[in-house]
Amino acid sequence: MGRAGLRARVTTGFAAGALVLSLAMASISYQLVRQSLIAERENAAVRAAYYDAAIVEAGINNNPTPDIGTVLRSLDTGDSRQAVLHLDEWHARSADVGLTDAIPTRLQEHAATGRVGVQMVDAGGTPALVVAVPLADGAVFYEIDSMAELDHTLRVLALVLTLVALGTAGAGALVGWNATRYVLRPLTSVANAAKEITAGRQMARLDPATEPDLARLTTSFNHMVDQLSARMERDRRFAADVSHELRSPLQTLAAAASVLDRRRDTLDERTALAAGLIVDEVDRFQRLVNDLLELARTDQPADRQEVDVAELARQTCRDHGLDPGIVTVVGGPVAWSVDRRRIRQLFDNLLDNAAGYGGGATEVRLTADAERCRIEVDDEGPGVSPEDKPLIWSRFVRGRSQSSSRADGGGTGLGLALVAQHAAAHDGTAEVLDRPGGGARFRIDLPDCL
Repeated sequence: MGRAGLRARVTTGFAAGALVLSLAMASISYQLVRQSLIAERENAAVRAAYYDAAIVEAGINNNPTPDIGTVLRSLDTGDSRQAVLHLDEWHARSADVGLTDAIPTRLQEHAATGRVGVQMVDAGGTPALVVAVPLADGAVFYEIDSMAELDHTLRVLALVLTLVALGTAGAGALVGWNATRYVLRPLTSVANAAKEITAGRQMARLDPATEPDLARLTTSFNHMVDQLSARMERDRRFAADVSHELRSPLQTLAAAASVLDRRRDTLDERTALAAGLIVDEVDRFQRLVNDLLELARTDQPADRQEVDVAELARQTCRDHGLDPGIVTVVGGPVAWSVDRRRIRQLFDNLLDNAAGYGGGATEVRLTADAERCRIEVDDEGPGVSPEDKPLIWSRFVRGRSQSSSRADGGGTGLGLALVAQHAAAHDGTAEVLDRPGGGARFRIDLPDCL
């Protein structure tokens, strides 16, 4: 599993921090509220028990033969409190339904010493508060106060605080997401500028006024791009000048070689063989210089115009001695907004590559939709080995990939590199796939051409 992105990590950090903080605050708030409510309820229960105990004690002492049940029933305890009296035996307002079992032994022993006691107990699954008030003659008055209502209130409070904590965590994540958008915005601008420069738009720069806090970064980036552009321009000019200067002597050599070639029949065998080698090498040298000159121009942006790509592909096939019927159009219009010169050379190089290494092109397929235009050239050669697929688009790959199934000594090693450069000038991509049934399929995707 890959490492999460910076935005995801920052967002997660904000969310986790907000969750921990909100849970801590919720826990503290719950404990404070719980203690306060229980203390208040305990004080109220003790006061009520004292009051009821006084009534019971008066009812017993003022009557030599007291009816304890009647005395207990005279108490106004409501539905939440239960009164029990221990005087030689247990007395209650009604039949004992387990009330005395809820009174802990330790509380009974504590009350037997003549001291008031209070203890929280579990009465049949419901929390309750038992208050023990010693009376005269060894009697002890117990009042069991149900805490069900308070327990329900505390449960609701815990649920509300938990939901608030989760909501705070969500708000923290949202804040983190927005914060990363602000923080990453300058980096996104740098990435966009770098992408434009890579696509050939050398004038792309960052505006220092957009992010005053990052003016130093912006200035350094622009300076770096200026230096890089100047160096690329010098290299391009040097390559172009060298190629241009080589064309004149090459033309002279080609003319001389042509004369030798026409008179090869009059030469002896060794001289004719040497003349043939010279002619081939001069021709190859000319193609290499032309490719280098073309390569020096590929850094310029594409000169887009409306081009009938299907007719351009058919004409290229005719020029290469191929049947124009191998060009098929699969849906979409054939008028694409592309650089005609680059697309023409793209077709030339792919067809040359198919003829030289793939047994000839079998189909040129054009596809267009709202997202991208696609050119595919199929051949019936041996295909391209997986290890050579990412290499064949590099310059002079022929010299570095002698193990390739498509490598030999006849090409300049720049044809497919020019194809990749022309695709990149259109913000497109170039890749090679395995053709179903054998052979290779060269695919060029060109976005935003309609």
